[in-house]
Order: sequence, then structure tokens, then C-alpha cells
Amino acid sequence: MSERSMAMSVMLVLGIMLLAANLRASITGLGPLIEAVRSQTNLSNTITGMLSSLPLIAFAILSPLAPRIARRFGLEMTLFASMALLTAGIVIRSAPSILTLFLGTLVIGLAIAIGNVLLPSLIKRDFPNQIGLMTGAYSMSMNICGALASGISVPLSIGLGWRGSLASWAVLAGLAFLCWLPLLRNRQTEAVTEAGNSIWRSRLAWQVTFFMGLQSLLFYINANWLPVILHERGMSISTAGWMLSAMQFVSLPVSFIVPVLAARRPNQRGIVIVTVIFHLAGYIGLLAGSVSLTWLWIVFIGIAVGSSISLALAFFGLRTHNDRAAAELSGMAQSAGYLLAAVGPISFGLLHDLTHGWTFPLMILIVTSILLLLAGLGAGRKAYVS
Repeated sequence: MSERSMAMSVMLVLGIMLLAANLRASITGLGPLIEAVRSQTNLSNTITGMLSSLPLIAFAILSPLAPRIARRFGLEMTLFASMALLTAGIVIRSAPSILTLFLGTLVIGLAIAIGNVLLPSLIKRDFPNQIGLMTGAYSMSMNICGALASGISVPLSIGLGWRGSLASWAVLAGLAFLCWLPLLRNRQTEAVTEAGNSIWRSRLAWQVTFFMGLQSLLFYINANWLPVILHERGMSISTAGWMLSAMQFVSLPVSFIVPVLAARRPNQRGIVIVTVIFHLAGYIGLLAGSVSLTWLWIVFIGIAVGSSISLALAFFGLRTHNDRAAAELSGMAQSAGYLLAAVGPISFGLLHDLTHGWTFPLMILIVTSILLLLAGLGAGRKAYVS
């Protein structure tokens, strides 16, 4: 490998890490601030949940289109444009208006949808023999910044206000935007052809899709409502935000190790079973209401969350033969999957409004974990999407 190609490879890895760092931070930074947003804007819990679900709806809308856009303009150009769009969305969301709050959140979701879908395809194309390693690395980068955003959003809001706290993530998005500039020299495009819909008739593709959607539903409910649950049980809102952050920090080593292990195994069913056991242990613990053991339930949920998301991302490469198939499967799974996930934060808030408690909503998370097991057992078998 020449010195120039080595430098470009290093730049590409850095670009992937920075882009991945932006795939959660601007969303998870909102969760601990939900109460401040709701109280200052007079929004109900249901409408606040809708704000949290907007990015997921955007994921569902744009995800199936992202592979086609990338074939027309190239993966590098499309990902570069997504970072520009993300920076703009963060700025718009922070403007002093309820309309811009919702509009900016939608734009953020559209930008992140592109990165969500196309990063697995880029890894399949440029790192075909290191899928597990690269998936683990970018999943860990995503989780690190997601965790930091959850932890520091409330402290930042003390000096900047909640709008200033949300605006601060434009800096991270801008760094990724600048990093992708030199990578545009490697832009590759393909002739745009009409894609078949056979993948939507694949049983395996639907199993991957449901696994992606159900784990996303659990994660975004955690990200948006876990601080509220803990706060209503007597924890300060700042500490509750750090508990959410701790959940994501716990997930970091797991999110790196699981894809590496998954890539070395003939099937991933054993990993799925262990993952769901941790989900169930965490939610049953929260349901039992033992405040003194809250940290343990958070650790269990963190392990489950890290394993779930990294395994879902690994499936896009492990269940396909090439980068185009990986992009199509990723687009399908993140479109239908996030449409399913978008129901989560809204329904969770609505259930709380109707029952005035957290018992029934937490029971729904336990049922969802069981459904995740069923989908994962199918997605984890050794097979390939045609």
C-alpha cells in the first residue's frame, strides 16, 4: 500500500468514527432535557413523546431512498451532505420557536438516516474482511458520544439554557463535515437502475428488520423516558441524566466486542439469547421498584443495549454478499424498523398519561424484549438475503 493510500485509509477510518459519533448525540442529548422542554413550552407528555419520535419517522421515510441517492452521487458525497444537513438541523432546532424545534428535529432525523443506512454499506465495500472490527469500532464511537450527550446536556443547560445545550452538538457535526471534505476525491458512483423488491419478500430480511426495529424501540424509550422515570422516583434530574449516560457507557465495551464475536461465529443465536436475558433482568428490576439497586438494572440494560444495536448493525454485513445488498437490507431494516420504533416514545408517554404510573409501560418493555428474542433467533441463523 502506498503512503498516499495509507493516509486516505486513515482519513476514511477517522471520517467513519466522526460520522458515527454524530448518529446519536444530537438525539440522546434531548432525553435528559425533556422535562425542561415540556415545562417551558407547555407540551403534554404525549406531544413531547412525538418530538422524540420525529427522528425515527424521518429514518423510516428516508432510509429506503438512501441507497439510491448514494448510487447516484456516491457514498462519500452523500455522507458528506448528510453532515451538512445535520449541522443545519441542529442550528434550526435551537432557534427560539416551537415550530423550529420540531422542524429542526425532523431535519436532524433525515440527516442521521443517511449515515445509519450507508455506513454499513461503506464498511462492506472498503473493509470486507474486517466487518466485525469496523462495525464494533463505529458502534462504540456512536455510543461514546451518545453517552456523553446524555450526561452533559443538563450541566450545559445550566449556563446555556436547554436550547444552547442542544445547539452545542453542531460543533461535533461540523468537525465531521470538515473531515469528509478530502474524502470526496474517492467519490464513486454507479448507474442508477430500478431496484427490485425481492428483498421485501425475504423472510430473513424481515427478521433482521424486526430485530432492528424492536431494539431501536427499546433504546429510544430508554433515551427519552428513563431519566423521567428515575426523577419521579426521587432522583435529581441531573443524576437521572447521568444514569442514562452510565447506561450508554456500560454499553461501550459490549458494542465493540459483540460484532467481533458475531463475525467469528457460524450463527449469532447464542448472542441474541444472552442479550435478551439482560434486557429482561433490567426491566423486571425497574418494575420491581428497588431504588437501591437502580444502578444494577441500569448496568443490565446498558449491556443489552450495546449488544442489541451492534448486533443489528452487524447483521447488515453478515447476512448479505456485497455492499449493494448490505445497503438495500440496511435501508429496508431502518425504514420499516424505525417506523416501528417511532411508536415507542409516543406510546410510552401516552400510557403514562393514561395510567399515571410506570408499571404498565414497563410491562410493555418486557413483552417487547420477548419479541426481540423471537426476531433475533431468525436473524441470527446462518443464511443470506438474496
